[in-house]
Amino acid sequence: MQIRPFRPEDEAQVIELIRLNTPEYFHASEEQELVEYLQNEREDYFVVEIEHKVVGAGGINYFPEEKAARISWDLIHPDYQGQGIGRALTRHRLAYLSGNAQVMEIIVRTSQLAYQFYQKMGFRLASTEENYWAPGYHLYLMRKENA
Repeated sequence: MQIRPFRPEDEAQVIELIRLNTPEYFHASEEQELVEYLQNEREDYFVVEIEHKVVGAGGINYFPEEKAARISWDLIHPDYQGQGIGRALTRHRLAYLSGNAQVMEIIVRTSQLAYQFYQKMGFRLASTEENYWAPGYHLYLMRKENA
């Protein structure tokens, strides 16, 4: 397993990851939002490769005025879920942020379908909002101090 920075040529494989996770973890409307993110809003984004195949991806966006960073667009291929790839990718980003004195807090916006994963990674639930992403997909806002 290799975690490396996203390259534009990875986009099709990352889009395939969201398709493979729809509707279990994402609403169909979120695919276009991911495309917009990858093309226009991406700051630091990483992919996980196994044997030259992208099996995971996740990013970081920065909010300097809030001294915060947000973990964003975590996607793991369904065939590879439960094998520690998401944990490794999250740890990679937390370690990447740990030396950044400008980031005091790390935020995750997830859903009721994945928030327990982030709880295990040390994030605490700050608030929820029903039907935020789409009907039946609720926002779980989580926070963690940057160590």
